[in-house]
Amino acid sequence: MKKGSSPLKKVCLRYGRATIPVAIPEWVEARVIRKPTTSAIERPQDAVVNCFEEPVGCPSLRELASGSESVCIAICDITRPVPNYLFLRPMLEILLDAGIHAEKITILVATGLHRPNVGEELEELIGDPWVLEKIRIVNHNAKDDACNKLIGYTERRRTPVRLNQTFIDADLRIVTGLVEPHFMAGYSGGRKVIAPGLAHSETIRTFHSGRFMADPAASNCNFVNNPLHEEQLEIVRMLGSVYAVNTVIDEGRNLQRINFGEVTLSHAAMVELTRSDCEVFLNRRYRTVITSAAGYPLDQTYYQTIKGMVGALGILEEGGDLIIVSACNKGFGSEEFRNSQKRFVEMGRDAFLDNLIEKPLADIDEWQSQKQADSTGHVNVILYTDGLSEEEQFLTGVNCVGNLQDAVNASIARSSTPSIAVIPEGPYVIPVYRN
Repeated sequence: MKKGSSPLKKVCLRYGRATIPVAIPEWVEARVIRKPTTSAIERPQDAVVNCFEEPVGCPSLRELASGSESVCIAICDITRPVPNYLFLRPMLEILLDAGIHAEKITILVATGLHRPNVGEELEELIGDPWVLEKIRIVNHNAKDDACNKLIGYTERRRTPVRLNQTFIDADLRIVTGLVEPHFMAGYSGGRKVIAPGLAHSETIRTFHSGRFMADPAASNCNFVNNPLHEEQLEIVRMLGSVYAVNTVIDEGRNLQRINFGEVTLSHAAMVELTRSDCEVFLNRRYRTVITSAAGYPLDQTYYQTIKGMVGALGILEEGGDLIIVSACNKGFGSEEFRNSQKRFVEMGRDAFLDNLIEKPLADIDEWQSQKQADSTGHVNVILYTDGLSEEEQFLTGVNCVGNLQDAVNASIARSSTPSIAVIPEGPYVIPVYRN
């Protein structure tokens, strides 16, 4: 069909708790990039029970619990759609049945430097009233010196390692999380729940400083020479025995995989299982790439939206258009991030980046601005959102539009080739150019 014909095809992008459609002319070749269609686990509760009985690199959960008096279970904050409702109660029932008293068990929300999760948000995060009633749940506070203990310094980069005191002191330490691509640490979950999740501000600001973020190895899906990953592994070794529940979900947020085991071994095993789903190799780049910030809960703020921008860059041509949708229903992000973006916009990209490299400690949340500035400097970023004020749109430092379809049509018209790429699930799927 020739250019100018009317029929359209539609692709839906994740946006908030729903999706937003974009229409593409039939004469335009649209490469839709998503995870392979893989069946969700039919009986997820059986898979949960089995993972605790058949762990990776350690005794069963029941055996671990039999020699313990206290337990600390770290869970991700509301920015990660971890299926806590599936595994928290079965795990706790094993611990209680093994003789550990409920008052000796703490669920710790690994907020890092994010805000605490309380009220209805905490209820949604836990997903099980029984757990909320039976077990003490607290939010980690990275800014409270009294709640975080220094256990030493990493050998190579001398990162001060201050971690949550409750987690350090527990006889049995368990982290839980979602294994997905992460634009700094390679993949999320496992060791990342400890640092930055349960780390003190000083620790987080050290290995999120400009020199770490500027390292090209600190990128999506990469562990090789990745400074964040290497520091995180060393922090685990310094801490001692830690165990992990690792999950993978499909596009519908259904449980696709789960395992339990020693934190480093079980996480590595899960990463290898999920790599082929998350990393999509292409033999060409595009002038127009349309993506999302993965929808709820990740796209609640502009801060998290930057992950979607960075994730799509690998297949974008120099000077091309990166169009991203993000609900931003909770606004911009932290006040620190707002200040960082203000400096970025006022100083300009190059001066902003030069200023960061010499600092031993990053200002809180400025690493997100650095990733935006460092990664998107040679492309045209276009953001569609209905969640930001006019002032906040200016502070994004990108081109904000009020009509997604018009932005797509204009980008197609500017392109010299009738082809685009679309990534409906944003940063959960990473396209990689390979000639």
